[in-house]
Amino acid sequence: MLLRTADPFREFERLTQQLAGTTNRPAVMPMDAWREGDAFVLEFDLPGVARETIDLDVERNVLTVRAERLAPNGDWETLATERTRGLFSRQLVLGDNLDLERIDAAYADGVLRLTIPVAERAKPRKIEVRTEGESRAALTS
Repeated sequence: MLLRTADPFREFERLTQQLAGTTNRPAVMPMDAWREGDAFVLEFDLPGVARETIDLDVERNVLTVRAERLAPNGDWETLATERTRGLFSRQLVLGDNLDLERIDAAYADGVLRLTIPVAERAKPRKIEVRTEGESRAALTS
């Protein structure tokens, strides 16, 4: 039996690239999500991304957010590059209780904010209980 000993640092680097991406292929689009009254709010951190490069798609109940941070053009020599560039993409499966026809999207100060209202059919409602002998017509008048 032949055993292969792996370089632990190489394996760590490979795992880091899979989770966080590389400068050529970024994988991270940090997000916060919360419920605010009758709406769900999502915020994505996209510093340095132009609004024109942001693309939002909804297909069935899957929301896809794409954004691109372009590399600066110019005639200079790069000394260091730690900020990721390229296309960012993230998909979220949204519940049936959200009104995907009325999503509001705003972008300011490098933060993309999506507000998704709760669907009317998913909001809590009261159901009136009638007595056994009472007719339905008497309850509506």
